[in-house]
Amino acid sequence: MADDQAGSAFRFNGSWREFAPIAFTNLLLMIVTLGIYRFWAKTRERRYLWSRTDFIGDPLEWTGTGLELFIGFLLVVLLLFVPIIVLQFVVQGLAMRGQIGLAGLLMLLAYAGLIYLYGLARYRATRYRLSRTLWRGIRGGSDDRGWGYALTAMWKTAVGAFVFGFLIPWSMTSLWNDRWNRLSFGNQSFTARADWRPIIGRFLLFYLLPIAGCIGGASLVGSFDPSRPPSPALFGAVIIGAFAVYFAIGIVAIVYYAAFLREAIGALALNRLQFAFTARTMDWIKLILGHIGLIVVTLGIGLIFIGYRNWSFFIRHLEASGEIDLAGLTQSTTAAPRQGEGLLDAFDVGAI
Repeated sequence: MADDQAGSAFRFNGSWREFAPIAFTNLLLMIVTLGIYRFWAKTRERRYLWSRTDFIGDPLEWTGTGLELFIGFLLVVLLLFVPIIVLQFVVQGLAMRGQIGLAGLLMLLAYAGLIYLYGLARYRATRYRLSRTLWRGIRGGSDDRGWGYALTAMWKTAVGAFVFGFLIPWSMTSLWNDRWNRLSFGNQSFTARADWRPIIGRFLLFYLLPIAGCIGGASLVGSFDPSRPPSPALFGAVIIGAFAVYFAIGIVAIVYYAAFLREAIGALALNRLQFAFTARTMDWIKLILGHIGLIVVTLGIGLIFIGYRNWSFFIRHLEASGEIDLAGLTQSTTAAPRQGEGLLDAFDVGAI
């Protein structure tokens, strides 16, 4: 147990040695079943991680099942992948017949549909995870099925991309608020009031850095003498400069994402309980470098510990302050989803 958790309402009590048998067993069973066991493997992993996570002294409990996740996956195959494959053949057929306009319209509608489904997936996955997370026998959830949120996500994503993406921080924080304001835990509703203005500076740094890199690269290339081949030193400077820009973009992206999560979670409350997230840029860099080192040293086997590392990182930096009315906190009466987050899994988006 980490010392920096001593004063926190959240505490993670797990260890990688305790988790290792679960991880290796899951890996072997996924190999034997050609990947089908991954849904039950995820359930076993969550059951362990939740059980080793305490909130003010009481552990969480994960009640989801592998079958629910598997059903969610089958629904995605039927409702998403099959229509996409059919649509590709239809668009190709229209293009070959010279009906380029109609083919382009279908592709535009398909793109809008994917944005809609992505928004729906984000919301429903959060709703499902809350409904399967118990604390003192009480679960979360929502009666809102997310259809309206998905429409909101469509137009706010479009507005966020407006003016060359300058409004993306507004879109991200606004959608975070919209998503959590529809959710509850027990009989108490979440409130989210994240503000995009404190993080816009970091986003502009991330946004403008590639432009500055392109201008610098263009000026450097412009110094070449076309009548003579470039010197090795100048050629090397261009290569090193390109790698430096890509590296800097990655670092600045982490700077922005760290600031976004601190703002978003810090503006989240459950009745009189206020949440906070303390991970800063260097914490994220250490986590990512640790992931890379683990995967390289173990020749890829260390991937089975990434979920454990992400969860422990998240809980170690999650805090809560204020008061929680235990007497007034009663069981949720919201409807529980019947299948897992297969749609979000199709977009390869993790829990954090």
